[in-house]
Amino acid sequence: MRKLAYLLNLCKGKLFSSSDNNTQIASEPLAPVLKGVKYGYINKEGKYVINPQFDKALCFSEGLAAVEIGGKCGYINKEGKFIINPQFNEAKDFSEGMAAVGIYGKYGYINKKGKYVVYPQFDYTGDFSEGLAVLVIGDKCGYISQEKKIVISPQFDNALGFSEGLAVVREGDWETGKCGYINLEGKIIINPQYDDAKSFSEGLAAVEINGKWAYINLEGKIIINPQYDDAKSFSEGLAVVREGDWETGKCGYINKMGQIVISPQFDDAGSFSEGLALVKIGGKWGYINKEGHIVISPQYDSAKSFSK
Repeated sequence: MRKLAYLLNLCKGKLFSSSDNNTQIASEPLAPVLKGVKYGYINKEGKYVINPQFDKALCFSEGLAAVEIGGKCGYINKEGKFIINPQFNEAKDFSEGMAAVGIYGKYGYINKKGKYVVYPQFDYTGDFSEGLAVLVIGDKCGYISQEKKIVISPQFDNALGFSEGLAVVREGDWETGKCGYINLEGKIIINPQYDDAKSFSEGLAAVEINGKWAYINLEGKIIINPQYDDAKSFSEGLAVVREGDWETGKCGYINKMGQIVISPQFDDAGSFSEGLALVKIGGKWGYINKEGHIVISPQYDSAKSFSK
């Protein structure tokens, strides 16, 4: 009886161990990195969880990641197994249960089973966000709903996805046009007036005014004055800003009061995600924490953010 009880407990232990391991894998943030000619995925300790084998790789989103192998794109899970076989010419992140894919120059959407929910027919489609996604017909941008209806007619010269109820739209070309923000009904909320603009995040958006970047709030009021040569969206309370040009300038991080938290010292930098941010030093990418300390040494030829 003791031997039987021991074996039963041992089996239970193995079952629980397997389940716990699967849960750990599913919840563990991973980042795609390129070292040499192939992409793989590392964890926050810098260890490979999925060995380098892909020609291209995107971040995980909703449990799946788009990868390219042999000239075709498909989707893998966190064990590196293909859930949707490579078959597309282009593939983007899953968002709100759907992913934009391209084939033969046209774009549509698939679900997590790899089935088309919107057949490729548009010149471009973006990720769904807040129920809508950017689409391009001809040379104009509009928005499509998850019900497959064009709800904001193509009329803008460029557009970004919705975030915090607003989306960047451009009226006019890149030389003379201006950017503003519309709401989910397509109504202009912040008039086109900026040379360039980025999506709202954590209540603020980076905008370019006469060659310098500033941050505005949802009412269009300037919160951090124009002073940066480039700026990215806030994430986890910090935002990347660049001082100087792309050749000699350096990137650091500010808080929402515009105070430098991590001094400009990096050749390039990405937003914080899962507590880490990718930075470029001497031609290689690595990762820092919010104190600015390097936690994964710069060693990768390309890298993207950590995500689940």
